Amino acid sequence: MPNERRTSIARGSLLLNSFNEQQADQLLALSSWKTYDRGETLFLQSDPATTIHVVTDGWVKLYRIAPNGGEAVVSVFARGESFGEAVALRGAPYPVSAEAVTECEVMQIPAVALTDMMRRDPDTCVNVLASTFTHLHSLVSQLEQLKAQTGAQRVAEFLLDLTDTETGGCVVKLPYDKILIAGRLGMKPESLSRAFSKLKSAGVQIARNHAAIEDVGRLRTYSETDPAGAWNKSL
Repeated sequence: MPNERRTSIARGSLLLNSFNEQQADQLLALSSWKTYDRGETLFLQSDPATTIHVVTDGWVKLYRIAPNGGEAVVSVFARGESFGEAVALRGAPYPVSAEAVTECEVMQIPAVALTDMMRRDPDTCVNVLASTFTHLHSLVSQLEQLKAQTGAQRVAEFLLDLTDTETGGCVVKLPYDKILIAGRLGMKPESLSRAFSKLKSAGVQIARNHAAIEDVGRLRTYSETDPAGAWNKSL
C-alpha cells in the first residue's frame, strides 16, 4: 500500500481524526507500520500494552479464551478503526488477544508518544477524550442493535457497511469466515444461516464468501424497519 494512501487512512481514523494536522503529523512520525498474514497474532492477553493500533488495511479480531477453552470474539476492527488506546495509556496488560483474520496492515503508535504529547499539550487530552467518546458511542450502538434489531437486520447492516454503493445492486465479498461474522454480530452460526435465508426476501443471495445485493436501498429500508411493527401485526 502506498505511504500516501495508508497515512490518509490513518489520519481519517477515529483516533487521529480528532487531532489537528500538526499533532497528527507528530504521531505519524513516531509510528511504524507492520503487516500480518491471516491467522498471525498481534498480541496475546496479558501482554503489556505499550502500543495503540490503527488498522490501515484488512481486518483484526479481538478475542478472549473462556474457562471452557472456547473462543469469545470481543470485536472485529476494519480499515480506519483503532483499538488499545485506554489500556495502553494506563500501562495495563491487554485484557484480550488480537489476531489478523485477513492479511492486514496496522499502524502502531507507541503509547509513550501519545502520553508525552498529552503532558505537553492539554488540547491533546481533549482530543483523546473525544476519540474515547466515539468508541463508547460505537459500543452503545452495538448494544442497541443487539436489543432492538433482529438477527437478519444486523446482518443486513453488516453487508451495507461493506459497500460504498448507495443505490442499485452490487456484490460484496465477505471479509472473513461466517463463524467470525456470527461472533461479531452476537449470533450463533446457525442463527446466521437463518438470517441469510431471511434476507432472500430483501433481495440478498449468499454464495460462498460473496453476497449479491439486488438493491442497496431496499436492503437499507429492511435494516431500518422497526421489528416491533411486524410483531404487533401478529398479535
